[in-house]
Amino acid sequence: MFNSKVQEAKTQPQLKVCGLTQLNQIREFVTLEVDFLGFIFYENSPRYVLNHLSLDEISKINHSGKVGVFVNENLDKIIEMAEKADLNFIQLHGDENEEFISELKKYLKSEIDIIKVIRVGNQSSNELQKKINRQLSTVNYILFDTDSKAFGGTGETFNWNLLNEIEIPFPYFLSGGISLENIKNIEFLNQKPFAIDINSKFEIEPGNKDVEKIKKLQINEKPPL
Repeated sequence: MFNSKVQEAKTQPQLKVCGLTQLNQIREFVTLEVDFLGFIFYENSPRYVLNHLSLDEISKINHSGKVGVFVNENLDKIIEMAEKADLNFIQLHGDENEEFISELKKYLKSEIDIIKVIRVGNQSSNELQKKINRQLSTVNYILFDTDSKAFGGTGETFNWNLLNEIEIPFPYFLSGGISLENIKNIEFLNQKPFAIDINSKFEIEPGNKDVEKIKKLQINEKPPL
């Protein structure tokens, strides 16, 4: 079930910076050893990567944690983007069901891991548990994000206490409005995230990251877990 190219975090969560659009910033994040680089392939997003970078440019980024983010995209398009951009992970952020994911896995390179997003809103812990359990045989990771019509990037945080009421049988990414101010609350989670996923709270504008703020997160703000 858990077949990843990266080792599970030991003392601190790993870091994913999502919504990347600028090559100079991406190169700096590679130098800073950011664990995951997130590229959004959702045309309705203000961080739609193909408005800024070509597939060839993404493919030439020398990094083993390139994540392609897709929302209700068709199978052929995901497979094409994964190959042409040389992606290492596919993040499914829409309403993709288990049948779709199983079919996708047949055509992706075996070394590509799948991250399935579970959007957390007003559902009960029982409903959340059922969603997680349905993913047991299809994905490598799950990612918890705040539910929204925009499919993420809102800067809003969901109720993290819900995660203490459920069983999480996967390494998971924690997303949704993570900031320098609230990241310390991760210490109250019973099962700590494998990685944190940051986006809008570390931006100057959509797709333009605040690199100095991210450096501060890396050096000073990751909690001892």
